Amino acid sequence: MKRRGPPPPSRERRTIRTIAPPGTARHGLARVISKLGIASRTQAARWIAEGRVTLNGRIARDAEMPVDAARDRILVDGAPVAARERICLMLNKPRGVVTTAADERGRDTVYALLEGAGLPWLAPVGRLDKASEGLLLFTNDSGWAARVSAPETHLDKTYHVQIDRLPDARLLAAMTAGVADGGERLAVKSARELRRGEKNAWLEIVLDEGRNRQIRRVLAALDVGVARLVRVAIGPLALGALPKGNWRMLTGEEARALDAAPRRT
Repeated sequence: MKRRGPPPPSRERRTIRTIAPPGTARHGLARVISKLGIASRTQAARWIAEGRVTLNGRIARDAEMPVDAARDRILVDGAPVAARERICLMLNKPRGVVTTAADERGRDTVYALLEGAGLPWLAPVGRLDKASEGLLLFTNDSGWAARVSAPETHLDKTYHVQIDRLPDARLLAAMTAGVADGGERLAVKSARELRRGEKNAWLEIVLDEGRNRQIRRVLAALDVGVARLVRVAIGPLALGALPKGNWRMLTGEEARALDAAPRRT
């Protein structure tokens, strides 16, 4: 599997004026470029440092320079940047790849799975750690991503988790009651058994918050090991039968449903 980050913007010269989506004005230059869906904020800052970005006809060297995206003219490699059409897609992330554009340790990244599709810059909406699998969203609309992933909205996320023991009612109750770990109180919203074998079982676990490695930490505190962890749904959006390592575009109805999904506030 190749390891490569997202491609740079096209060098084709166009005559498009910068179009600012809501909320992009009066932010730093790198952030504005990111919000336009051209690149990540880190990548945009790198382009600025390399002298590849001009602002109103002059090379810009300050990634935090205040910009009014509705009025200022931004070019990257001589091409004007403009807001891209919104793209939202889902990926069935396999185990063993990391949710980052480039990895300093040379590990395979999720972007290798999007390679060759001719997509613009897309950012992951939240993350799954290297050992976790399943539903991962990407978009070039930072506003939509923020609404979906904001922790204060408590959007449900559903996981299927294979554990190394047979659960009982006491274990399930302890998971929802919560545990102390690293100075934090961690709990799951709900937990139920899906099926069991002779020595292990699958649970369905729902979270309405997103602490780092939350499910693994809750189970570890209860002396339970995790063999597999698969995210199968975010709010009303289910992974369904999408094959591992594959992706598909969300329909407009699916993207709107995530926006409108019930949340605990």
